[in-house]
Amino acid sequence: MRDAYTDQLDELAGALAGMCEDVATAMEKATRALLEADLKLAEQVIDEDLKIDEIRHAAEEKAFALLVLQAPVATDLRIVVSAIHGAGDIERMGDLALHVAQAARRRHPQPVLPAEIAPYFAEMGRIGVELARKAVSVIETRDLAAAAELESDDDAMDDLHKHMFTVLMDRNWDHGVEAAVDVTLLARFYERYADHAVAVARRIVYVITGQMPGPLAV
Repeated sequence: MRDAYTDQLDELAGALAGMCEDVATAMEKATRALLEADLKLAEQVIDEDLKIDEIRHAAEEKAFALLVLQAPVATDLRIVVSAIHGAGDIERMGDLALHVAQAARRRHPQPVLPAEIAPYFAEMGRIGVELARKAVSVIETRDLAAAAELESDDDAMDDLHKHMFTVLMDRNWDHGVEAAVDVTLLARFYERYADHAVAVARRIVYVITGQMPGPLAV
């Protein structure tokens, strides 16, 4: 019975890791769609978001079943509770990738971003995907050092997010209000995506140590 229970906990962690890999791929595709005005790729991200939602629901059902049937305590309880919250964080990452893809589709065939702004978003996309894939590794390995790395890596995303406001407030901005709104929203989507990846890593720290390292993304 204990072996079966352990297998169920491992399956739950595996589901979260797989889901996190899915949202990394979603943001990778969404960023390409944004930068290349690729309608087909944008629609692919939009269509595949349903799969991420379904995985979250399945993971939550497994977690709640474990709570009811196994009454976990100590580390096992932290695993189950963190899985429930982590699934929500990861689904939100998928939603944020979805928003990026929707922006690309909405403006198609025109590019969403002014040419001089696009490289910043290419970098934000790269950082976001890297953070998500590091979160996958943290879920699989429970490596505290790797979890801590996500915190420092997220600083680069925060810096880019802040820089966008500097760009938008520059007196030489001549792309109009519509483009400014798009840039503001998109920068926020990437920044929140990174925050949720860090939140996932923090939940793994909680599983291992029993302590939550600072405030979580909401």
